[in-house]
Amino acid sequence: MSNRALLEVIALDVEDAVAAQAGGADRLELVTDMAADGLTPSRETFAAIRAAVDIPLRVMLRKADGFAAGDVSVVVEAARELRAEGAREFVLGFLNPDGSPDLAAVEAVVAELDGCRWTFHRAIDRTADRDGLRKALADLPGLDTYLTAGSAAGVDEGLPVLLAEAARGGEPGYGPRILVGGGLTLSHLASLRGAGIDAFHIGGAARPSGWGGPVSAAAVADWRAALS
Repeated sequence: MSNRALLEVIALDVEDAVAAQAGGADRLELVTDMAADGLTPSRETFAAIRAAVDIPLRVMLRKADGFAAGDVSVVVEAARELRAEGAREFVLGFLNPDGSPDLAAVEAVVAELDGCRWTFHRAIDRTADRDGLRKALADLPGLDTYLTAGSAAGVDEGLPVLLAEAARGGEPGYGPRILVGGGLTLSHLASLRGAGIDAFHIGGAARPSGWGGPVSAAAVADWRAALS
């Protein structure tokens, strides 16, 4: 395996995607509506971005703010349409009101993905039992990544959890890659890399003018250099 760390950047549109690739992003997470922490982009947006860049794309499957699945059939239909458009990697994750994983919803969506690789997103940072969630999802096909800050409050608070989970890499439920995102800063990298974590996710950090502005290729390049 290469020692190169993976850098994933959130992209909202073609402009973001092109800038992120130019800056050295390895993969994009495609979303819309950042005010709702990222929802499923349109089929047309996916197609336009796919035509504009040649790095892997992971597409968000989430139709409403929060971590409840809502109408699962709507999410399944979105997955079906995106797969028909050529999407092959996804991001999803749903919780019940008590904070446990909504296995019925997750399994319904994963069945539609038919083996495609996917990330369980930061719903893990809102769950009542991280270890229990990991073990409950361990046998689902295609799950290869957890996007997590270690805490709902972000990496500053979650760093000890991230380091502890990285040390459990050979245990049941701890096989998927840890992709660190959520308040991640360059100052966190030394500790995370020292623990063997090799995948990082940025959104606001790629946008010097804030979430209302576009991705900056130069900002992404700074992260790429820091991870080299």
